[in-house]
Amino acid sequence: MTDTTSAQAGAEVKGGLVPYLEVEGAVKAADFYRRAFGAETVAIHPVDDQGRTMHVHLYINGSSLMLSDSFPEHGHPAQKPQGFNLTLQVGDIDAWWKRAVASGATVVMPVTEMFWGARYGQLRDPFGIMWALNQPISQDKR
Repeated sequence: MTDTTSAQAGAEVKGGLVPYLEVEGAVKAADFYRRAFGAETVAIHPVDDQGRTMHVHLYINGSSLMLSDSFPEHGHPAQKPQGFNLTLQVGDIDAWWKRAVASGATVVMPVTEMFWGARYGQLRDPFGIMWALNQPISQDKR
């Protein structure tokens, strides 16, 4: 692998909590997140001879998301994602939902009005990551 370019290395990290996901096919996941969630790739480490990358930095909905491939030879074997979801706070849940499903996300829980005063639904992406979309219901619509 070669070094990340200096322009990429200086990409601003956005958000107070930044998920760093290890997935099989990080470059493909970044492309899916671009199509499904409007992600912008701000840094990517070149792939190795097996097509793996150690680092992708995306912006999604005003926050950073980091990705890498699994590297079992360095103590990072592939593992099934479980026990978490990534929640996007959005202003137009129907548009976000439609784009994600059209891009290949699988519906886990359809968008529903929830007890906390929001419309909420869950999707699973092709890489096994669970995503949730949440849009607060304005007071005048309750």
